[in-house]
Amino acid sequence: MEKQKNFWDKNAGRYDCFMRKDAAAYEQMYELLRPVVRHKTVLELATGTGLIAKNIVNSAAHIEATDASPEMIAEAKRDNRSAKLHFSVQDMFHLPYADESFDVVIVANALHIVPEPEKALSEIRRVLKDDGVLVAPTFTHADNAFFGKVKAFFMKLAGFPLHSKWTSADYLSVLRENGWTVRKSTVLKASFPLTYAECVKSEG
Repeated sequence: MEKQKNFWDKNAGRYDCFMRKDAAAYEQMYELLRPVVRHKTVLELATGTGLIAKNIVNSAAHIEATDASPEMIAEAKRDNRSAKLHFSVQDMFHLPYADESFDVVIVANALHIVPEPEKALSEIRRVLKDDGVLVAPTFTHADNAFFGKVKAFFMKLAGFPLHSKWTSADYLSVLRENGWTVRKSTVLKASFPLTYAECVKSEG
């Protein structure tokens, strides 16, 4: 995990630049997220530089946006103009929040880069209210076209910590196997296919 943290600390300053090419997909994602977070208390994990949180905070009641990388959080705080948005360094596997603290948990483009996504999903389940919503958009690299595969190869050489190469269908299965009911999903066109998934806790 330490090695992974160093990768994000080192690349914090370049992150927004890197994400700019997927601006259109992200705009679509914000449109999907805003009605979900409206007037809700939200936790965002792996916020990076806070791109998503900053774009949807006007709709939410309050957002706690967290990341394991201190450098990413430093970048995020730099131009935070909302009193409803609070950034902090947290480990998504061991969150400091009480059970059922949040109406919505967002974890975007992170479950494919953590070593044990099922552990993160279990911790999310704990802090999310029983009638809450998990929104977990993730790049599904196994759906890559040829050029996407080449790009993924070079990113891996550069130290990008890609742990799970799922197809969109595989990813939705992983969510279901870990106790989530997928109530809405769509694939957004980005550098890599981006599978947007909205989930609620499965019964029983």
